[in-house]
Amino acid sequence: MLGSAQPLNDAAFAAAEAAAAAPSTRSASVAKLPLAGTPPAAPAVPARRRPRRRAPAWLQGRGFAWLCGLVSIGSVLLAWHLATHYRLEAYIRFGNIPTPAAVLDKVMELNQSPKFVTNIGISLRRILLGFAAATLLGVALGLLIGRYRLVRLLSFPALEVFRPIPAIAWVPMSIMLWPDNEVSIVFITFLGAFFPILLNTMHGVEAIDPVLLRAARSLGAGERSVLAEVVLPGALPHIFTGLAVGMGVAWVSLIAAEMISGQFGIGYFTWEAYSLISYAEIALGMITIGVLGLLCSGAIRLLARAAMPWQAHAATGGRR
Repeated sequence: MLGSAQPLNDAAFAAAEAAAAAPSTRSASVAKLPLAGTPPAAPAVPARRRPRRRAPAWLQGRGFAWLCGLVSIGSVLLAWHLATHYRLEAYIRFGNIPTPAAVLDKVMELNQSPKFVTNIGISLRRILLGFAAATLLGVALGLLIGRYRLVRLLSFPALEVFRPIPAIAWVPMSIMLWPDNEVSIVFITFLGAFFPILLNTMHGVEAIDPVLLRAARSLGAGERSVLAEVVLPGALPHIFTGLAVGMGVAWVSLIAAEMISGQFGIGYFTWEAYSLISYAEIALGMITIGVLGLLCSGAIRLLARAAMPWQAHAATGGRR
């Protein structure tokens, strides 16, 4: 009996030590549990970003855009009227500048004569012929130079020699080159628009993602299909940028050519008004050039929207 009491005492001692350590562990686990009657804590929810406020619908409509355009042009006309009415002389002299009312009277006077309308028609014909030729040749050559390295190496260095020459510097040479004065003015207009269209088309082709080209090849597309369905659509944004820039340069070249060697056209009309010291007609000619250029640029933007409908879809995020 005495021999077996020693193991029992040892076992009791070990059990007592375990019981002494158990309450601390139990209290720690109990502390983590919520108290009775206390609702469980809600899970943490990430803070939502405050939605961006959209502009009112009337600010996004075309009517508001037209209103802003009218305000912009009206502010220029108002500044012109005030400067000429009060004859401002602050280094810039407005003493001899005609007022808007005088220019409007000149418009009413010239409408009774077909001369002014004829000059506008001749200038429009020249700009359309030169710009159309520059568009066809510039886009076609830009696609080839941007797509094929051999074509670039053979043609681009020679084109870079001619590109820095201003179109107005070609006036004497074009008079000697072409037998007709009309053709020489169209040629100068063509030169003004050709190089912006060419360079932008080249950059548009070079900016196409090579993955698209490899994907088209893997689907069995030939070279002609790649050019027509991948390269040309991918380069269209750059092409229309070149068309817009080329139109502006074409008008500058046309007016300069008409002033130097022309006998008809809005540029010749403006230069003739300067020779006759008709200040109202000078201002009218300048305003007419600006309005015609604005209409041509607007036509290019409308054509770009029709040719690239996916850009308008991307701008609105697919919303209808």
